[in-house]
Amino acid sequence: MDTDPMSSEPHPSDVELLRAHVAGDPDAFGELFGRHRDRLWAVALRTMGNPEDAADGLQDAMIAAFRRAGSFRGDSAVTTWLHRIVVNACLDRHRAAKVRRVEALPEDVEDRGSLVAAATPADGPEATALDRERRQRVLDALATLPVEQRAALVLVDMEGHSVAEAAEMLGCASGTVKSRCSRGRARLAPLLLDLDATPSAPGPGNPPGPGTVQSPRSPRGPPAS
Repeated sequence: MDTDPMSSEPHPSDVELLRAHVAGDPDAFGELFGRHRDRLWAVALRTMGNPEDAADGLQDAMIAAFRRAGSFRGDSAVTTWLHRIVVNACLDRHRAAKVRRVEALPEDVEDRGSLVAAATPADGPEATALDRERRQRVLDALATLPVEQRAALVLVDMEGHSVAEAAEMLGCASGTVKSRCSRGRARLAPLLLDLDATPSAPGPGNPPGPGTVQSPRSPRGPPAS
């Protein structure tokens, strides 16, 4: 169990909550879902492309997780298991509908890995407006990708998961995830060549943060100045 530093009451771990749910505790699953709801919602929203379909996909996933809790073997973290169920539920909905969403992805979710550097209020209203426009362009471009490529990029580039973790969630080989990410970035590159993801180029002294995507570049290198 984990202990809240502001309280002496121990908190059950994710695994303990899942086991309690399987044992019949009526509140355990709700507490588990509540812990991870925001991030699971962000994954569903970015994968599906709009709030309505994301809500349906997340609901499908939570029903599946509720029913399949007894099959959890502990080979991975509970959060990885939940992410895998959410992503697969969203992919199943995409495949069933046989559509490719092209709407702009919503921005009303917590950014866990901004695709472009965010302006701050201190930068002024013009910089803030430009930042919003640039971010929307990236999200619009991401929404044009085939869903399998989008899912891989959401997990690796936006949510900050490793390739191995994303492969486990998507139920495919690490090489497949790498290929989908590579193809997705290549498809984004022509749409975003004029965007600079960070104020200064990443390097040994300025590495990109976890889960932060640099603006896609051409396979031949950065665009000429």
